[in-house]
Amino acid sequence: MHHTPITSKSQDKIQINGQIDAFFKCFQIGTLLDRAGIHKRHGYRVCSLIKTIFTLPFIGKNFFRGIVINEDVGFGKDAAYEILKGSQYNWRKLILNLAVKLHSFFNRLTSDDRQGVLIIDDSTYDRSRSKMVELLCRIRDHSSNRYLTGFRMLTMCWSDGVSCLPVDFALLSSSNAKNRLQGIHKSLDKRTCGYRRRAEAMQKSTVHLESMVKRALAAGIKAKYVLMDSWFGMPATIAKIALHLDVICMVKKTPKVHYNYNNQSMDLIAIYKRLKKRRGRASKPV
Repeated sequence: MHHTPITSKSQDKIQINGQIDAFFKCFQIGTLLDRAGIHKRHGYRVCSLIKTIFTLPFIGKNFFRGIVINEDVGFGKDAAYEILKGSQYNWRKLILNLAVKLHSFFNRLTSDDRQGVLIIDDSTYDRSRSKMVELLCRIRDHSSNRYLTGFRMLTMCWSDGVSCLPVDFALLSSSNAKNRLQGIHKSLDKRTCGYRRRAEAMQKSTVHLESMVKRALAAGIKAKYVLMDSWFGMPATIAKIALHLDVICMVKKTPKVHYNYNNQSMDLIAIYKRLKKRRGRASKPV
């Protein structure tokens, strides 16, 4: 009786590993890794190493318990750290190429009437316990309305209303040098992908939006709209993205920005006052 849970857990792990092996084979992850420049000249096979790291959340283990102190893996922790911190590896290209393959797979299973959208949002990446991480900065967490130490994760996903695929991302520091607690390592080669990602991390988030949309469309991602929240809903940002796709977003309630409504220039507050809503039909203003 006491051996049943252990056997069950073992069988679950074998089943998960089998499904991940099938996924890596079906979507040619090894080829995508090579195209992104993610390969090693010697040592453990990079595809097997990435597969082990990829498996961790599915078996309920973090990086420390699954690799650092785990003696059952066929490689040491230094090999895992080396592959993850490699400045010459183009992780953005890997994610985009994989998203294109998954997007094509989903399109074959869904109706042509279903509309795809690109969703842009950012979230807080809390690193309050860190001190020496490159470009570590003070950021404001808008959900808790307090400042913390960490980064902002800018993410763009594709969705058809049912499935959601990560397409592009940027881990951002602060554009204000006073808020950055650490700088860039001087020994980093400026010709590498890692240096370019660090340089873009010191730019404002709105600078990246148009380039992220252009990369996705050029790679073959099909979408009809870009969805954003009010944090990105400034006229200049909307105008740039609207050159490529129609934009749906909430606009900021501020008297400094005016819109053309009935051939008149008005701010958002004035437009709301002009809209008379009928009871029970709030979405259909007169």
